Amino acid sequence: MVHFLHPGHTPRNIVPPDAQKDALGCCVVQEEASPYTLVNICLNVLIANLEKLCSERPDGTLCLPEHWSFPQEVAERFLRVMTWQGKLTDRTASIFRGNQMKLKLVNIQKAKISTAAFIKAFCRHKLIELNATAVHADLPVPDIISGLCSNRWIQQNLQCLLLDSTSIPQNSRLLFFSQLTGLRILSVFNVCFHTEDLANVSQLPRLESLDISNTLVTDISALLTCKDRLKSLTMHYLKCLAMTKSQILAVIRELKCLLHLDISDHRQLKSDLAFHLLQQKDILPNVVSLDISGGNCITDEAVELFIRLRPAMQFVGLLATDAGSSDFFTTKQGLRVAGGASMSQISEALSRYRNRSCFVKEALHRLFTETFSMEVTMPAILKLVAIGMRNHPLDLRVQFTASACALNLTRQGLAKGMPVRLLSEVTCLLFKALKNFPHYQQDSCGCSI
Repeated sequence: MVHFLHPGHTPRNIVPPDAQKDALGCCVVQEEASPYTLVNICLNVLIANLEKLCSERPDGTLCLPEHWSFPQEVAERFLRVMTWQGKLTDRTASIFRGNQMKLKLVNIQKAKISTAAFIKAFCRHKLIELNATAVHADLPVPDIISGLCSNRWIQQNLQCLLLDSTSIPQNSRLLFFSQLTGLRILSVFNVCFHTEDLANVSQLPRLESLDISNTLVTDISALLTCKDRLKSLTMHYLKCLAMTKSQILAVIRELKCLLHLDISDHRQLKSDLAFHLLQQKDILPNVVSLDISGGNCITDEAVELFIRLRPAMQFVGLLATDAGSSDFFTTKQGLRVAGGASMSQISEALSRYRNRSCFVKEALHRLFTETFSMEVTMPAILKLVAIGMRNHPLDLRVQFTASACALNLTRQGLAKGMPVRLLSEVTCLLFKALKNFPHYQQDSCGCSI
């Protein structure tokens, strides 16, 4: 339309990247340049007009028209979009009380709803997965567990529960997960989760995947209770761990079913647990994924030897370590590396660590150096930068470094190869960063003012 109104302006044609050379970039261009799906357009219109379309109950909550009915997939997407837009409240969550929707996968991430609203709206459904990451303090972890356990079907069939960064009242102690006997996946990253809670969780009969990162666990010996079924263990930044390295390794050695182990740490702590792990030949025989990013004293030679003894390995995390530069990591077929030695490693790091600000900062710092004289359009990388900015809006270092990376990736003629929708999102995120940090300045030498 702009071309017809202004004939002097050439149309903006985007040439997609070569799919063989840059498959991710090609996918991003296709995705971002494509129109929104009809389902999403309809859901956005419905959410925008929810107050007009719904009736009101005596308690002030909303109720959908009785004759409406949603297929399960549409109902779950409807809830996800509402949550994403920040429209899920006690007043609106009540539309999920009725019989018009049946939910199995519930995502209420960062929602601000009360315990009563959560139980009435969601705990009557036959849930198999709940993502309650960073929900408001009005819905603490003990109330979530209590609400889920009020439904006998959920007790036996809920398979995945994500409670990352969810609050726990100070007067609470033991968290009773033991009634959720169907749980296979549990994540309590950045939660006030103690050693006693770990002992309780380790007794779950079907538990296969556990994330206890940044918790208050001091002893992981309880994991021996589930050593014959635990396949994935993530314990990034276990700052309160009071065991010796030999004691920790003794526990890990017994977890012979482990396929994924994450013992990554903050580089500033100078932890050498990963260094000692790499020296062990009789440990983790079946592992396919090992994350030791942030570890101290890690070398290319030690990592290479460890992987050669375990040829089935598919991933290794090496960001913020001294390893990753060896040709081995680029020539080993089927091995993905999250690190800082190349664009592919940085891309993997930004993708894998999108929710960990300490590693997002590190990856962005490496990316800035790599893109300082960039001459190739990289839409997939720009999208990963946008995700990092969106996930950590109040982290100054993330926002500042991401802004510099975005400039490198779009300067001069590079922006012409980027989808307009992606550029629009990045622009909005840059304005949001300016709003959140209005007084921060930096001079041309990189010094704060």
